[in-house]
Amino acid sequence: MSERKNGLTYAEAGVDIDAGNALVERIKPAAKRTGRAGTVAGLGGFGALFDLKAAGYLDPVLVAATDGVGTKLRIAIDTGHLDGVGIDLVAMCVNDLVCQGAEPLFFLDYFATGKLEIDEAARVIEGIAEGCLRSGCALIGGETAEMPGMYHGGDFDLAGFAVGAMERGHDLPANVAEGDVLLGLASDGVHSNGYSLVRKVVEVAGLGWDAPAPFADGPLGAALLAPTRLYVKPALAAIRAGGVHGLAHITGGGLTENLPRVLPEGLGATVDLSTWDLPPVFRWLAETAGLAEAELLKTFNAGIGMVLVVAEDRAEALTALLAETGETVARIGRVGPGQGVAYEGRLL
Repeated sequence: MSERKNGLTYAEAGVDIDAGNALVERIKPAAKRTGRAGTVAGLGGFGALFDLKAAGYLDPVLVAATDGVGTKLRIAIDTGHLDGVGIDLVAMCVNDLVCQGAEPLFFLDYFATGKLEIDEAARVIEGIAEGCLRSGCALIGGETAEMPGMYHGGDFDLAGFAVGAMERGHDLPANVAEGDVLLGLASDGVHSNGYSLVRKVVEVAGLGWDAPAPFADGPLGAALLAPTRLYVKPALAAIRAGGVHGLAHITGGGLTENLPRVLPEGLGATVDLSTWDLPPVFRWLAETAGLAEAELLKTFNAGIGMVLVVAEDRAEALTALLAETGETVARIGRVGPGQGVAYEGRLL
């Protein structure tokens, strides 16, 4: 029997520690750009520190959120368009945080793959840093897991973890009342929900990711990978201006499932579907798949990515403020007696 002169190494088992270290060095500048008041140290420690007092809080309550990007990653991996999914990851977490009335403070990511490709991973994490920068939160840590046998053929998965804070007693929703106005903020496309159905529609249509998009300029894959819009800064500006009683991030479940989450017992929402135009991507998905309007509204954001529930006497001023921040705002409905969401008008 021949003898092996040297024992097995971790690298021979498929895990390259040097590649992981190289990735950390590569992404340090991107993480450093996201630094904000309260950040204590950079990447590299066993844990990440954040100073709430230095961030300006007197009696803070912490708010946490976690999410992923879902099967939108499948399109990103198959097309090689990786730069936007990091923004998606951040958006899915911080857009939820702001609905509680919280300011996102810091973010951590988890990147898992079968074999670490430094350039690809760096593009994803640099996208995460960009999302953090646009949201005013610091990328203060994360984990890269190389797990051969768990992921194959360049596949990877992402998870994100965001922590925010608010002063005690400032949590939302609060004081939602009959007569409150619903202000809808436009989405930037499909965002990060419903992609299992999106991929099925593309399959049924017999299209490849490099085919011209039927609803936009450029290839189909790139058009469907438009990043989730980040609503944090406009939403916080509206909250601080006063008159915001609640916010609903329109993700999986659409308006139908997400709006009732901010309404108290005994109150419902009436939404006028004629108050905004259905973006072409949703019209194409609906027509190609034969989706009923109710199914569209329960699966996708249908062009409205965030809804603010505001006092009627503040609706005009808040609409102007949000428009000044670059948002496209529509007055889409009202709060009244009842439960759930009732629709008027038509999208399709």
